[in-house]
Amino acid sequence: MFAFSAMSNAQQAKPIYLDDSKPIEQRVEDALSKMTLDEKIAMIHAQSKFSSPGVPRLGIPEFWTTDGPHGVRPEVKWDEWDQAGWTNDSIIAYPALTALSATWNRNMSKIYGVSLGEEARYRRKDILLGPGVNIYRTPLNGRNFEYMGEDPFLTSQMVVPYIKGLQSNGVAACVKHYALNNQETYRHTSNVIIDDRTLYEIYLPPFKAAVQEGDSWSIMGAYDLYKGQYATHNQYLINDILKKEWGYKGVVISDWGATADTKQAIFNGLDLEFGTWTDGLAAGTKNAYDNYYLANPYKEMILSGKVGTAELDDKVRRLLRLAFHTTLNKNRPLGSVASAEHIEAARKIGEEGIVLLQNQNGTLPINLNKTKKIAVIGENAVKMMTVGGGSSSLKVKYETLPLDGIKKRFGKDAEIVFARGYVGDPGGEYNGVITGQNLKDNRSEKELIDEAVKVAKSADFVVFVGGLNKSEFQDSEGADRKSLSLPYNQDVLISSLAKANKNLAVVLVTGNAVSMPWVKEVPSILQTWYLGSEAGNALASILAGDANPSGKLPFSFPVKLEDNAAHAMGEYPGNKEEMAAGKGTDKNNVINIKYNEGIFVGYRWHDTKNIKPLFSFGHGLSYTTFEFGKVKADKTKISRNDKITFTVSVKNTGNREGAEVVQLYISDLKSSLPRPTKELKGFEKVYLKPGETKEVSITVDQSALSFFDPEKHDWVAEPGEFEALIGNSSSDIKSKIRFSLQ
Repeated sequence: MFAFSAMSNAQQAKPIYLDDSKPIEQRVEDALSKMTLDEKIAMIHAQSKFSSPGVPRLGIPEFWTTDGPHGVRPEVKWDEWDQAGWTNDSIIAYPALTALSATWNRNMSKIYGVSLGEEARYRRKDILLGPGVNIYRTPLNGRNFEYMGEDPFLTSQMVVPYIKGLQSNGVAACVKHYALNNQETYRHTSNVIIDDRTLYEIYLPPFKAAVQEGDSWSIMGAYDLYKGQYATHNQYLINDILKKEWGYKGVVISDWGATADTKQAIFNGLDLEFGTWTDGLAAGTKNAYDNYYLANPYKEMILSGKVGTAELDDKVRRLLRLAFHTTLNKNRPLGSVASAEHIEAARKIGEEGIVLLQNQNGTLPINLNKTKKIAVIGENAVKMMTVGGGSSSLKVKYETLPLDGIKKRFGKDAEIVFARGYVGDPGGEYNGVITGQNLKDNRSEKELIDEAVKVAKSADFVVFVGGLNKSEFQDSEGADRKSLSLPYNQDVLISSLAKANKNLAVVLVTGNAVSMPWVKEVPSILQTWYLGSEAGNALASILAGDANPSGKLPFSFPVKLEDNAAHAMGEYPGNKEEMAAGKGTDKNNVINIKYNEGIFVGYRWHDTKNIKPLFSFGHGLSYTTFEFGKVKADKTKISRNDKITFTVSVKNTGNREGAEVVQLYISDLKSSLPRPTKELKGFEKVYLKPGETKEVSITVDQSALSFFDPEKHDWVAEPGEFEALIGNSSSDIKSKIRFSLQ
């Protein structure tokens, strides 16, 4: 028998922190007041590879994080990176973020975030470690495929809808990597030297947009150092800029293994520590997580009186806010995985992100009236690309390969033949995810090329599918590329194919720019990125003309590496003298990297220095043609608080429905500080039927005219003459108009 005593009204009342009718800040303070020191300390560091504890006594659940920005990562063991062996953790892989950015379509970004958020919720995840918004400084950065390109405005515009869509599912975005993580070589041991103007104009805007406009509930610190402090606990980046200047109320999470010092972690803004001992056992104690920098070492400093608890309470407050948005949010949806809507989203984003770089004589789309045999050549036509590349590696329910997509779309009307062409990476396993593919081929390069040429000569049309892959030293976390060139003798192969058959489409599967010594030999080139589960279907749709390509490049393709500003002016991968001396080998022996090119990144460098790129930022062709009218402005003189609207008509002058991206660049005709020739400050994607005309209006304010003045530590718009330029790439300006700031 059990005896029960009657509870008082006070005992029966719901605690304030569990009452979702109360304001969040009131709930935060109530929960905080009920927590012990041990509970607070436990909450600010990991308890497993990808989770951190809540407060079980108070009914506050633990947080579960997951990679990555393109799909929900498969489960790993509690203390190890090895696969957990689950059979229900396969998902849909969405196109990599370079492809999303190449859509130049904010609505696609919202759909992407919503779809990914639904899959994360279905998998019971609370924090998704993405999106990545680090700026494309060098085409050798192995992780560029995870980011959104070289322009801070485009990246800012594309990241905000992603975050809002993701978080509408009660899953926190964790925008990364804050900040200046622009290469993989020396990423743990590099100290970035950069002036304040470049920091504020180029590398910080996407993060600012993410937290102020997107309201990202968390943000991830980077591995590198800035001003001699690790970015994950950096006084200037986190306390001064993120939390003070920008008023950020969310959670700063360490990258896995990025924390380096207890005192700096306490005082320099880190809120939640992950991955310090990545096997969970390296400390040699029963629970290595208790020996993280923000665990027992922090507690002992408090108990000894060396530090107070104000910083601890601030960290816990931020985590409690996050809990009320996520784990304690009773209204967040249940989620879904691999729905028809998700599959359609993956395919549609892929189609809109594919960029038609070149199309001489209308080679594409493939004309089936004249094509009865199609040769598909290249390893990337048959290699799975969802596995590998680092933390964004996925275990998918399916991946439609390019060859399979082409067979599905064209197989009823034409014979499809395949030749390998080259052997790159025959492996099919990464971090325990096994593709099941066996691509081993021991033939020589000559044998492979001879076979490919023979097959190409016998066909009516040739589709070469090559590029990079997600192996080390290509598009992969942890290592940069070694050169701008295509690997595996592909340049020789492409030239041979061009000689064998004039009806050739080169399909490049990459997350980076590559050199193209054969560019004048081939009629058509498609840049297709890593497109995820629907890769083959999206590609086939473009090849067939079922979808009209409308993607635009989110970064410039230089002719050669020396045409890139970081390689022409800056230091990459580090200071040469320090590299020669062996620096950068460990955290006690860091290497400096100077961004001497300053604000002249990407097209800002090409256009200002009159260096012709291979393909310009914003470039992308269509199967139809467009005609721009003359740009008009609603006023020619504006004051500091005014806005100005530019309007231009766009007409589809071809015979296919299509989409064009109207790009607005602003040029400051006379400035007290050096400025790029032009900078992107607005864009709109417009869909037009054949013969249809639409007017497109883009409104900007003073911020579009401003530069960051490091002496004033503020944004400045100087009175004077400006020019608005309307085009469909940074190098193809259709119309311009002058106006003045009074």
